[in-house]
Amino acid sequence: MSRPIIVFATGNPGKLREVTASLGEVAQVRSLGDYPPVPEPEEDGSSFAEIALSKALAYAGLLALHLEEGALVLAEDAGLEVFSLDGYPGVRSSRIADADDVKMALVLAKLRAKGYADEDSRRARFVSAMALVRGTETLAQVEGEVQGVVALEPHGERGFGYDPVFFYPPYGKTFGECTPAEKRAVSHRTMALTGILEFVRTNLMEG
Repeated sequence: MSRPIIVFATGNPGKLREVTASLGEVAQVRSLGDYPPVPEPEEDGSSFAEIALSKALAYAGLLALHLEEGALVLAEDAGLEVFSLDGYPGVRSSRIADADDVKMALVLAKLRAKGYADEDSRRARFVSAMALVRGTETLAQVEGEVQGVVALEPHGERGFGYDPVFFYPPYGKTFGECTPAEKRAVSHRTMALTGILEFVRTNLMEG
């Protein structure tokens, strides 16, 4: 069975591992590191979905001379939204600071400044928006989310990004304390990848 080539446009090794684990059986998953370096495009859009699509189309154009025939580009925009902070940090999740520990500290500082200590005021969600393109053609756009609570302080050294402060009540622990398999079973990225997986199986695989 022929598997399409999907280039996941990220430099984040943690995200690449999660995408490869989900799509590896139906696609040949490549990363930006498999091709000559290209400049990182500016993120354009006011929502996760808009930014994901703009990134996918931009990378498809930047990599056009290097991609194998028929190769697809998959891009994601993801982040944390804290409901009581009007969705902060939202689409700026990856840009409010360079280091993950600083990003988490900024979110916790905002919650503490408002006196938000109870779980209800710390409710949050992770969102993942993905776009799959071929050249200038948009093939699929999907979104996934998982809801939880911002912990009072980071716990666990697994995962990446905001995982150590994202407490998932059904597990009774943060994503930073979860095994990769535990996180993958319920994560926002997995929910989005389910839609990409279904699209690939239905439309792109040749028996």
